[in-house]
Amino acid sequence: MARYSQFITKHAKALVAFWVVLIIVGSFFAIKIPEYLKGDGFKVNAEHQEVMAQLNKNFDVPTDSILVVFDKNSDATIKKALEKIEKNEKSIDSIQSPLDNKKQYSPRLSYAVLNFNDTDQDLSPVVGNLRTLTEDMKGVDYTGGPVISKDMNAASQTDLMQAEMIGLPIALVVLLLAFGSVVAAVLPILIGVATIITTFFVISLIGDSVSLSIYILNIIPMLGLALSIDFSLLLINRYKEERMTKSIEQSIQIAIQTAGKSIIFSAICVMIGLGAMSVIKVELFQNIALGGSIVVFFAVITALTLSPAVLMLLGDRINKWTLIRVKPSATSRWHAFATFVMKRPIIVVIASFIILGAMMIPIKDIKLTIPQIDALPKTFDARSAYEKLDDEFKLGQETTAYALVERDGGWKNDDGREEILKLQKSLEKDPLVKDVQTQFSATDLKSVKEWNQASQLPQMKKTFTTAQNAFIHKDQLMMPITLNVAGDSAKAQQWARDWSSENFKLAGSPKYNQEIFDEIKDQIVKALLIIVISTFIILLIAFRSILIPLKAILMNIIGLTSAFGLLVYVFQYGHFGLEAGTIVLIIPVITFCLVFGLSMDYEVFLISRIQEEYLKEGNNTKATIDGLTQTSKIITSAALIMIVLTGSFAFTDIMPVKQIGVGIAIAIAIDATIIRLLLVPSLMKLFGDWNWWLPFKKK
Repeated sequence: MARYSQFITKHAKALVAFWVVLIIVGSFFAIKIPEYLKGDGFKVNAEHQEVMAQLNKNFDVPTDSILVVFDKNSDATIKKALEKIEKNEKSIDSIQSPLDNKKQYSPRLSYAVLNFNDTDQDLSPVVGNLRTLTEDMKGVDYTGGPVISKDMNAASQTDLMQAEMIGLPIALVVLLLAFGSVVAAVLPILIGVATIITTFFVISLIGDSVSLSIYILNIIPMLGLALSIDFSLLLINRYKEERMTKSIEQSIQIAIQTAGKSIIFSAICVMIGLGAMSVIKVELFQNIALGGSIVVFFAVITALTLSPAVLMLLGDRINKWTLIRVKPSATSRWHAFATFVMKRPIIVVIASFIILGAMMIPIKDIKLTIPQIDALPKTFDARSAYEKLDDEFKLGQETTAYALVERDGGWKNDDGREEILKLQKSLEKDPLVKDVQTQFSATDLKSVKEWNQASQLPQMKKTFTTAQNAFIHKDQLMMPITLNVAGDSAKAQQWARDWSSENFKLAGSPKYNQEIFDEIKDQIVKALLIIVISTFIILLIAFRSILIPLKAILMNIIGLTSAFGLLVYVFQYGHFGLEAGTIVLIIPVITFCLVFGLSMDYEVFLISRIQEEYLKEGNNTKATIDGLTQTSKIITSAALIMIVLTGSFAFTDIMPVKQIGVGIAIAIAIDATIIRLLLVPSLMKLFGDWNWWLPFKKK
């Protein structure tokens, strides 16, 4: 690090010039990021997707649909609207009109279904065109997957701007309180902006080859800003501390060699959490792992290149426009606080565990769900239109699954038809099955004998052939199955598990939800083990201690469990003005993987400083007090910034984003206060020199 720090101070002007050019070029690409975002990312390359592709190819089952909702419109208006849509939007493969299907019609509310068969088609422009076509028609709205996806993208952009407008000014105030001067306070925010622009620049380059979820538009800025500001905060703080006794160049070099080391180890811990997420083969987790790793990488690069290079050019002008005189940390109240904690370690440990234990209690009631229409704000027409349909036609109380069954020798013979009837009757006996569609149910026939007799009649032959071909393609049999429960319910998911077999393949909402739940359940232990074992090894290398990594991991797990309990209390129980609901399935996974690494940011910074002091005199108690004194203010400031930047998403409208932001903010708040400022130093005191024990370590 010594040679590297010398290189940075020597070439500061060139580095700043390089970054200015990169940021300007990257900005042109970064603003196009929303164009690459499609869908919510809840996708698994498994049976549901495979079966849907087969159903689309061989049975013309649409790959996607848009619902046109007619609220108190006359039959003439419905007909006129659908004719206009059919004439002007050529990508539609078929239209199911409520005038032809009375199940889609009521005097008050009706809906048409626009079907699409192109699996690679981006339907966002289609949604925009449809809305333009009928904008002069009162009571005509659109809903369905593609419409919700487009509106979620728009809401994400609005939410991002809203969160930044709330978070950045407060972060600026926190930085001003930490450093005292306007220049020092603004610099970390500018570094954070540079990190986000370069990250979006890189993601835009791979956007055409990677399917990207709309949620990364919020998560990347949230993570990038918070980490970049935290890293810059650590570096600038150490620079200002060293500048009291050393030259500008020496101070920057020492800051890079000390705080820079902490930044690198912290970033590695965060990237471990993100990387572990990628073992869960759900597209959203893959997106966050990819986008998050890129933004963490650039947060480190900007912190160790751009930030010190700018510091070198600014020199003492970093203190320009000083508004608050900041007292030296050694004489601050933090020293008294550190001394108080170290004198009463047992009391502090017991009190901390009681508080954390109380926070954990609500987690026993946690209920996890995949986000549905309720993830979209109520102000959007797509949500209100869907809720009207649900009230009128009870769409949410039933769901359709598709069975695809293969048979050697095909189904168009007597043995095959007997097996179709057997499958149909077996399914109909299932208490969750409301209806099964086959060639027999379509023709109201009850036996193979009746089929053979009726199909021989000349006037019926064509009708029966059409009915048979609608459900049979070569060796494949397709059966739409209506369940009398919601597709996202636990009962529907268990039904999908029970009926899945080698030859009996399923698609539809029950299978889709079941695959996502099972993929997370099956892989989460592996992801957690990767995080825990890798973090242990990294901290073992960093601190050459067995006990410190073990304590850090245990404290993180306890803190995160407490945070999940509070998340249930806020969102599921419905407190602080929120309606009682459920926790989005991805939240515990994302929060654990992200916060486990982010928490290590403070652990590494605190323990690094304690270790630095311990190596000077070998006094564990004094080293802990001095380390806590020197770092408490900066850890608190960094945590406040992280809490503000992530917590500001509490004021957004998309529920998964709101829960992610609040979840991270709660977890960081617990970690930076109860864990980092109370439990860690208390345990450091209780374990004494054993904190630094490592077998076979050379003294």
